[in-house]
Amino acid sequence: MIEEPPQLMIRRSFPRPTDAQIDAFRDVPTGFVCDAMAGRGALDSAIRPVAPEHELRCRAVGVALVAENGPAEILATMGALHIMQRGDIIVAAQHGGRNCSAAGDQFCGMMKNKGAGGFVTDGEMRDVEGIIEVGLPAWCSGLSANSPYSNGPGRVGFGAVVGGRHIESGDLIVADRNGVVTIPFQQIDAVIAALAAVREAESALEQKVGAGRADMPAIEAMLEDGRAILID
Repeated sequence: MIEEPPQLMIRRSFPRPTDAQIDAFRDVPTGFVCDAMAGRGALDSAIRPVAPEHELRCRAVGVALVAENGPAEILATMGALHIMQRGDIIVAAQHGGRNCSAAGDQFCGMMKNKGAGGFVTDGEMRDVEGIIEVGLPAWCSGLSANSPYSNGPGRVGFGAVVGGRHIESGDLIVADRNGVVTIPFQQIDAVIAALAAVREAESALEQKVGAGRADMPAIEAMLEDGRAILID
């Protein structure tokens, strides 16, 4: 028999990206970030903006503050709000919980009041009209009107699996209409360095497509050397 865990564990101190590291991703599309990480880094595609672009602009870059809740729980998210720093993105793990809101408009209002950069959850949200009015960028897996509990146990400032990827507090979050991408703290500088080549390649291809390019040289090469065949 194990002892009952505390209702809430909060860790304040963890490595954080510098302002310069965060600013390096301010206007970078999530697709570029994934390209700089060998095509990976995005959370499950079920996690998407809570509202359409014309109703709520969902774009955020900031430090992940992970709130590890259980299904239908919000206590850890409350703890995250208590210790968050301006610009943080609260990441609420619900461990696959469904049919219950992970946050609503009033909680989003409190996060906005405290300076949160955004909110990400693998759970659902509610009060979407109020969230739009608040204006906090938010990503979730759907909508549910059901209310969560605040009994715990929960952990804040550690890590959790969210949307198929392990996120540690202190990792960097880049999110837009295309999804949510997480950059491990130890890889931030390497990804920044790789972005230069990604931008250059994307710019070159954009110019070619704009000029009318529609061919696939790679396919032509495969047909020529036998890796691909045409069947008429």
